[in-house]
Amino acid sequence: MRQLVNRLSRIEGHIRGIKTMVQEHRPCPDVLVQVAAVRGALDRVARIILDEHLTECIARAAKAGQIEQEIEELKAALDRFLP
Repeated sequence: MRQLVNRLSRIEGHIRGIKTMVQEHRPCPDVLVQVAAVRGALDRVARIILDEHLTECIARAAKAGQIEQEIEELKAALDRFLP
């Protein structure tokens, strides 16, 4: 959990840096490269969260006999997350 919070803190700082770049009228290609980097970092965070969910929450739901409900909730979340 701590590693995830650290990653999110770095992303937050990176976004502030992008904001500064825009305020300073930095070249668009430079800004877009940084936006792409943030997207990639957010995708990595999402993968970590999904991995933890699959290994912990889904396993726990399976043991409790609630796997169908947990899978439906995951599908709904993925529908909102994925384009």
